[in-house]
Amino acid sequence: MKIRKAVLADVAVIAEFNVKLAEESEGLRLDLGTVTEGVTALLRDPAKGIYFVAENPEAGVVGQLMITYEWSDWRNGNIWWIQSVYAHAKFRRRGVFKLLFEHLAALAEKSRKVWSLRLYMERHNEQARRAYHKLGMKEMHYEVLELPISEIARKKALKGEIGD
Repeated sequence: MKIRKAVLADVAVIAEFNVKLAEESEGLRLDLGTVTEGVTALLRDPAKGIYFVAENPEAGVVGQLMITYEWSDWRNGNIWWIQSVYAHAKFRRRGVFKLLFEHLAALAEKSRKVWSLRLYMERHNEQARRAYHKLGMKEMHYEVLELPISEIARKKALKGEIGD
């Protein structure tokens, strides 16, 4: 298995994996076109983040993860957020995520500008929790909160409160 940075030729498989990830982990149905545009935007702009893929010589891309960056002024360093973690069903429990994670951790250590690796997961995904703990990740005292701006804007537009 080879771990490498994703390239534009990987957009279709990454977008497909992301749609499957959302369905399998959260029961969400994502629009493939929107996801494809999002993956393409990130791959064209490394300031947004990086995708890494796990490639099997016979099967092609079988796993992925994405990192995005958060600057921490408290630490004068970056936090890399791990997102879009997915392994093809036929390759699960075969160390795909472990290889991706170890590759990422080695890059972070080598850079000396990365303070930590973080991720968020669906609260009840115990299988993922066990896998992350096995790799040394620890639960923190933070909780993730969100204000979905797109929903607020849609509601206001429906009420006629905002224009285009």
